[in-house]
Amino acid sequence: MSGQARRDGWNWGPFTFRLPFYHTRLMWPEFLQGLLVSTATGLALVPLLMGYFGLGFEQAVTCTMLHSVLLVAALYVFGEPYAPGWNTAALPLVMAFVFSQYTQPEQRFQAMTAMSIGFAALVFALGITGLGRKLMEWLPPTLKAGIILGAAIASFKQVFFDDAEKFLWTQPISTTVACAVCLVCLFSIPLHKLKHGNRGVMLLVSLGMLPGFAAAALVGPLVGEVDYQVQWGWMVPPVADTVARMSPFSIGWPSADMYIRAIPLVLITYVIQFGDWVTGDAVLRDGMPARRDDPVDIDPTRSHLALAIRNFISALVAPFFSTQGTLWTGVHVVVVQRWKDGPRAMRDLHSGMLSYYLMGLPFIYFLLPLLTAMKPLLGIAL
Repeated sequence: MSGQARRDGWNWGPFTFRLPFYHTRLMWPEFLQGLLVSTATGLALVPLLMGYFGLGFEQAVTCTMLHSVLLVAALYVFGEPYAPGWNTAALPLVMAFVFSQYTQPEQRFQAMTAMSIGFAALVFALGITGLGRKLMEWLPPTLKAGIILGAAIASFKQVFFDDAEKFLWTQPISTTVACAVCLVCLFSIPLHKLKHGNRGVMLLVSLGMLPGFAAAALVGPLVGEVDYQVQWGWMVPPVADTVARMSPFSIGWPSADMYIRAIPLVLITYVIQFGDWVTGDAVLRDGMPARRDDPVDIDPTRSHLALAIRNFISALVAPFFSTQGTLWTGVHVVVVQRWKDGPRAMRDLHSGMLSYYLMGLPFIYFLLPLLTAMKPLLGIAL
């Protein structure tokens, strides 16, 4: 079988299944970054699930594992070319709605189910009718540029203003060090010029956000902002027990009123989601001229259908609306940036993307030392 055939995967309907390690190759720089950054970020919901949804620590970790499995399915089950992530901008709106309207954990999970199903139905309808594709193709370049700029400003505002008290100001020195090192490693033109003649610099640059994260992990304890309390052992995620606490098959289905109340948030989330697609496409198209050897298939119809399926399954198993989005912008930019360096740096885009998400293997959720070590670094990773 040719190398190109190996990359192409197995087609099923509009989707492409790529078997990890067979159709995709392990890229160690992305894998090591994902081991720390993806782990810490994925666990950010654990305190929320414990404090407001009545789950214990092991159940909350299991819930994030289920979210992660569905999220990564976008890459190897559906063949999407984007680094998948939460619909982060919608999360504060979702939390405000759920917390203000419902008081019991069961009701809150039912509300999450209603929003997830409503969103899945909307996205599926736009995908199956082709309206989603037409909307993407119709959008003028100037409006696309405005959406991209708006998304960047919104992300900046959320991190450095809206959520500053919860994250930035609790670990200001560590977070500043992490951001500074990440910016230098990712976007410093002089540093990137040096990588062609210096193996050490090339290794540093290839690690993307990992040097910044590692620097924060070292500086944090020195300035008293990070306190590691590592626990040893294994954790067997209680999947059945966790699903029983969340699934509509166990706690009951949402009422008609819940579906109706969810409509405004569903529409708002789609607008935000649309902006993510525009941003993801722009980043990919910027890198395509440098990688004509690795053509990337951007298909709005497939993206709509894949997103709808993931949100619908999430609604039935682990409902938590806006965790099944399309784009983790930071990771997407990091992976595409190295992909642009050519086949010697990254064989193909899908290998780099899947490596960042640990080849789709959720083994980190079984490692108690890693889980507990990541706890104090959650805010920095976000």
